[in-house]
Amino acid sequence: MNVLIIGGSGSGKSQYAEELAQKLKKDKVYYIACMEPYGDEGRRRIARHRKMREGKGFITIEQYRDIDKVNTEDTVIIEGVSCLMANEMFKKKPKDGRYVLECIKKIKADNIIAVTDNVQEGGGDYDEATLRYMEELSYINAGLAEWADKVTEIVCGICIDMK
Repeated sequence: MNVLIIGGSGSGKSQYAEELAQKLKKDKVYYIACMEPYGDEGRRRIARHRKMREGKGFITIEQYRDIDKVNTEDTVIIEGVSCLMANEMFKKKPKDGRYVLECIKKIKADNIIAVTDNVQEGGGDYDEATLRYMEELSYINAGLAEWADKVTEIVCGICIDMK
């Protein structure tokens, strides 16, 4: 089963993904952590997520780019697609949303749970690079929604099944 979980920052996406993975798994859950540890805030978020996973038996793989190179089986959580896109886009040889979407689709597993952010709800003036990132992530999210068997939006900890 392919699942897309989308929502805002701090909405409960990760917790929902972890609980769903435990229900779907046969034996193993691979947790692909995509957030690179930049700055104090980034390190705090990573530490919080590691603590959330503690004792759940997840096999954590830190993969910041080229996610299709990961060797998995059974059940996989990709946490998170938004970080993966930023990592691929803001490097010496940038890659676009098509590349990231195709990498995700190449992963071989019985269950793939992709966790992503909804970046189109905020208003404001953004610089050109941020607008491009938002467009690329929106492209990926739309492609993942089409690919997924199930799409769930998390709003304030409430799960809204969309597909």
